[in-house]
Amino acid sequence: GQFVESGGGLVQPGGSLRLSCVASGLSFSSYVMSWYRQAPGQERELVAAIVGTGDATRYADSVKGRFIISRDNDENKLYLQMNSLKPEDTAVYYCIAGRRGLNFFTPYDWWGQGTQVTVSS
Repeated sequence: GQFVESGGGLVQPGGSLRLSCVASGLSFSSYVMSWYRQAPGQERELVAAIVGTGDATRYADSVKGRFIISRDNDENKLYLQMNSLKPEDTAVYYCIAGRRGLNFFTPYDWWGQGTQVTVSS
């Protein structure tokens, strides 16, 4: 699979951004999809994941209540609505397909370029 992320940028603390990802080269609706992020000097971490039908999701504790993951299987697109952004949300954000379900999500090695999100005043 291939993934192209967009929608990142510079935003002030408390602001919002909506990330988008276009997927190709896979049967999109068949895959659990997720957003990961990687801050400078840190490991890549799971932010949110969503099952193929879109009716079950999982979030990292650090973003619960602030971020919403969604998908459009007709358009092969994945979204991440990010609200109440904090400086610690600053990172490169990636979308990725994975296996082993929602709770044991393991990403395939199909990483794209990601999109930079910077939260700063």
